[in-house]
Amino acid sequence: MDQTPINLLEVRDLKKTFSIATGLFARPLKLTALQDINFSIRQGETLGIVGESGCGKSTLGRCILQLIAPDEGQVLWLGQDLTCVPAEEMRKRRADLQIIFQDPLASLNPRMTVGEIIEDPLRTLKPELKKEERRAKVVRIMEAVGLLPEMINRYPHEFSGGQAQRIGIARALVTEPKLIVCDEPVSALDVSIQAQILNLLSELKDEFGLTLIFISHNLSVVRHVSDRILVLYLGRIMELATGDEIYEDPKHPYTRALLTAVPIPDPKLARQRNIDALRGEIPSPINPPSGCPFRTRCRFAKERCAEVLPPLETIEGGRLVACIRWREIEQPEAAVLGA
Repeated sequence: MDQTPINLLEVRDLKKTFSIATGLFARPLKLTALQDINFSIRQGETLGIVGESGCGKSTLGRCILQLIAPDEGQVLWLGQDLTCVPAEEMRKRRADLQIIFQDPLASLNPRMTVGEIIEDPLRTLKPELKKEERRAKVVRIMEAVGLLPEMINRYPHEFSGGQAQRIGIARALVTEPKLIVCDEPVSALDVSIQAQILNLLSELKDEFGLTLIFISHNLSVVRHVSDRILVLYLGRIMELATGDEIYEDPKHPYTRALLTAVPIPDPKLARQRNIDALRGEIPSPINPPSGCPFRTRCRFAKERCAEVLPPLETIEGGRLVACIRWREIEQPEAAVLGA
């Protein structure tokens, strides 16, 4: 019997733009947040999405969940295009598609108790459950994420940042979703607490059979939880490969630069590694560079990089890379990755 995991989600040719008002009578400017996004996620997989702030990571997550509508393209959930689903039917899909937000305290209603916050999705999305059933489910989920049941009547301001994020995880988990978008869930937490939350997410993924999209600007964080990693820059995919391929043999110069920013605990290796540091600031998505979007910061860029928009090319092993010079670029030394 074929045990190949099915594709839960497919994103095809996704595009999202925003109109930016510049004045009362001025013509609005167009900001391209996402362009030509194509990928799929298999059941039980964790896909990491990385890139600097402003690259479109959170916008992509919200387009997948239909919290904002894309301009073009398809978001296929088990073969059904969510961009064409009526609002009432999409509401029913919310039980399967959940999100964990970046700022744990800001995402929790300060006027509601922990029990009410976690129970709220059940009241909305599973109205057939009785009050006693909802409360029992809330207690089970609290225990699963490491919260004591006696905390059920406390308010969000009584919790630390790590505990508040556990509440957010419990709220996302209580409807038994198939897919959870984790939108930088540990970036607002201390490093020691980050490790606890990452370990918790890994345990919950195995226990509940979850599929995760993990969004972060930090490749060292994504490494611990992701099966595959999608590297995003100025709303375009630069590289998509397994975690091992990204860390051991990065093909795109932007991926290499992000890896260089990952701290190495050994001072000797840190001094020896080949530095591909990012230069300058990320360009404005209102006026992106011609050709390769990364060329203005890439030390390998040539004249033709300004003339040609690199296609997302499929190379060995099925990995994807968008760089016309990737074959010519010398591969980084092992010291770059802390090997």
